Amino acid sequence: MIIIHDLVEAEAKDVSALDVLRNPSIKEQKVAEEKKAIENLRRTLADTNGQEIYDLFYEFENKETYESKVANALDKLEVQLQHNDADISTWEEIEYDMSYMMSRHTDFDDTLTQLKNLIEQEAEQKMEAAGIDTILVKRRVANR
Repeated sequence: MIIIHDLVEAEAKDVSALDVLRNPSIKEQKVAEEKKAIENLRRTLADTNGQEIYDLFYEFENKETYESKVANALDKLEVQLQHNDADISTWEEIEYDMSYMMSRHTDFDDTLTQLKNLIEQEAEQKMEAAGIDTILVKRRVANR
């Protein structure tokens, strides 16, 4: 499911979550481009497993099954892991906030919540080491 999601994003030209947060109207264009990409995959693979791939993509997007929720959570957590690994000088202020916004993707599962907490703690330690007031960041996120 995750690979299919990434394959569609590769063809549709992925849009970062930062860009969508800055300009929510970009999401509509992203969805339209992804729809074209998954339709292309379904057509190209019509004789084999095109419909199955199409269905799995929309299962991921709709996040209605347990498996799709897990896949979505891992997709989001992986991005934060990349941020945690990057030099703090490359982070934008909105990325400080995003470090505390993963709960909505993980709260349905205790194990994923524990993993999210560890990743969040790592981000918090990184920010604090750089002199960023994480209490202020948490307040800002809570007020969104």
